[in-house]
Amino acid sequence: MSVKVQVTGSMQKAIGGQKSITASGGTVRAVIDDVEKQHPGFRDLVMTDSEIHRFVNVYLNDEDVRFLGKLDTELKDGDVLSVLPALAGG
Repeated sequence: MSVKVQVTGSMQKAIGGQKSITASGGTVRAVIDDVEKQHPGFRDLVMTDSEIHRFVNVYLNDEDVRFLGKLDTELKDGDVLSVLPALAGG
């Protein structure tokens, strides 16, 4: 199963300077693990041992995975997973 993983400018360095890559997996956790295999260190930017960092937002097709199944959110072929650092300010 192929999923597009998009990241913002500040995280592009972690995936070889690209805006997006293709990864495989049936859940958010599996896709993060696959990106980690391709680009070691990516997982530590996105999650702790058991959950998504509170200062990182992960969206599946524009829906926040925190309101879906979190790391166990199921994915299907062609989905888009966007990983964004949280922004603050006003």
